[in-house]
Amino acid sequence: MRLYLTVAAGGFRRYATYRVATFAGVFTNTVFGFIVAYTYTALWDERPRLGGYDLSQAVTYVWLGQALLMTCGMMGGGFEDELMERIRSGAVAVDLYRPADLQFWWMAGDLGRAAFHLLGRGIVPMVLGALAFDLALPANPLVWVAFLISVMLGVVVSFAIRFLVALSAFWLLDGAGAAQMGMLAGMFFSGLLLPLNLFPGLLGEVARVLPWSSLLQVPADVFLGRHTGWGLLGAYAFQAGWALALLATGRLLQSVATRRVVVQGG
Repeated sequence: MRLYLTVAAGGFRRYATYRVATFAGVFTNTVFGFIVAYTYTALWDERPRLGGYDLSQAVTYVWLGQALLMTCGMMGGGFEDELMERIRSGAVAVDLYRPADLQFWWMAGDLGRAAFHLLGRGIVPMVLGALAFDLALPANPLVWVAFLISVMLGVVVSFAIRFLVALSAFWLLDGAGAAQMGMLAGMFFSGLLLPLNLFPGLLGEVARVLPWSSLLQVPADVFLGRHTGWGLLGAYAFQAGWALALLATGRLLQSVATRRVVVQGG
């Protein structure tokens, strides 16, 4: 456990060194936050209570999306490019023989990355959004705690998805196509472009049960008080269920890939 805590701390420090990139990211998130917030304002002026949100909740959803964009890796980014390159070059064989679990190693580093982005790129846009707009901020501190738990589960789901994308390089050699598809799915099905509550009919029903909804839609609804009591436990169970299922799938593929590397190495 100490090893993985050290790796997580290293992941945090690694991203903390890119101060100019962090400042540029905060600026970009803030600018896009204002653009989308004003767009939502115009839309909700025409269609009040759209998707079950009032205007204040809708604008809050926008700023939550900007705060969690990098935290939950909705557009990808993080470890997967590096892992795919190690697979392509064969350097992953060294990783597989180390006395550390490949999946846990990369997950620990990604949790450190997510923690930095939540603090480094999440708080400032949210504060600026709150100064410029009437946001629906929870008065109950327990809601903030519940939100952070949901975000943590969303980060694990995001890692599990991106780990599967990275492992595809064992069979595809070049995982760029899989990474691109993962990015597009993450943007669309997380609710980053529009809340999934606005998706019509069967599309909305399918989108809300896919794992990507754990990255933004579920945490945002927890923050906005739409999941309380047993409903909150159900939201956690949904996220945890997807996390366990995807991590188990990743572990299975990792095992298959390990045997393949051992056979080829022999």
